[in-house]
Amino acid sequence: YMGIQRDYIIIMVEPSDAHSNKILDISFNQDQGCFAISTEKGFRIYNSFPFKDTFQRDFDAGIGIASMLFRSNILALVGGGTHPKYPPNKVILWDDHQMKCIGELSFKSNVKAVKLRKERIVVALELRIYIYQISDLKLLDAIDTYQNPLGLCALSSKDATILICPDKKKGYIRIVNYDANTNVEKKAHESTISAIAISQDGKMCATASDKGTLIRVFKTDDGKLLQELRRGADKADIHSVAFDKTSSWLACTSDKGTVHIFSLAEAQKIVYPPEAEAGSKEVKKTEVKNPTSMFKFMKGLFSYFSSEWSFAQFRIPDARSVVAFGPDEKTSIIVVSLDGKYYLAEFDPKTGGDCRKVVEKALFPSEQLITPLI
Repeated sequence: YMGIQRDYIIIMVEPSDAHSNKILDISFNQDQGCFAISTEKGFRIYNSFPFKDTFQRDFDAGIGIASMLFRSNILALVGGGTHPKYPPNKVILWDDHQMKCIGELSFKSNVKAVKLRKERIVVALELRIYIYQISDLKLLDAIDTYQNPLGLCALSSKDATILICPDKKKGYIRIVNYDANTNVEKKAHESTISAIAISQDGKMCATASDKGTLIRVFKTDDGKLLQELRRGADKADIHSVAFDKTSSWLACTSDKGTVHIFSLAEAQKIVYPPEAEAGSKEVKKTEVKNPTSMFKFMKGLFSYFSSEWSFAQFRIPDARSVVAFGPDEKTSIIVVSLDGKYYLAEFDPKTGGDCRKVVEKALFPSEQLITPLI
């Protein structure tokens, strides 16, 4: 429906169209229990499962990054969009209870990403990463990186403070354990790194390159390669990579529209040997294996035949998206896309294959888009 009212055109459109260009960023919190949506108007917080729009802050100005600190009232905000609330070269520590800024960090170039944990804040610029103490914003470390326009980095959420980021050489990553005072440089890929993730206990990390065909899983204590996982044979842009809470599964999204889920059974055998897991309630092993090529006997000649293919798959419409894992009692994934959709899908932990879609929801209700007459 189109009509003219007071020199404005009022256009009624579907929810996904109304908001596809309004969502600027999506990020899950440290335990994947909730997620933040950054928009041209402010930010919104949602509960991951069950899906619920928890609250929103409408600044009538753009937030490009909203990074949560678990479920606390503290967030790190960065301005973005066509009318930024804050300069894009500043990180604002926002106390949502007090509804005000309680601290800020300024940089000479735009902020690409922010990661938080209880005592640290990590800020990624295109060529450098800074690590601060969150209580007084004291600078603790600075790391030079290869060109990093996406602000790639991953920070462990509990136990030891471990940071994974691109190193200064193309295709290399740096693994820094601030508790153990170790610093590991590792060649992860031949081409530029395009995605980085870390398990919640910090013992594994995963990387993808801009080719988007392989995801490699490493031990964080020594950089040992644990598993090589194949998303596909053709080039793709990997949008996100995530571990589940028990490091049993890994999932990724890409511009191909298929979410791939991999078993980490082989990695678990090395990282969590029987003697190490005795008495631990958090280690939940999976015995299932990913499918491999029928020509795996040729792996010495072609790496293509030695990698593992995905255990389960879930198809969504082509849109940039972020993946996380669902509640503990189910083997499920949660996917949130920039076209304004939330998906919950379950997969069979024994047989894999196609996931079963359980929930599909729109992030925003329908609303009017108002465009001034030219």
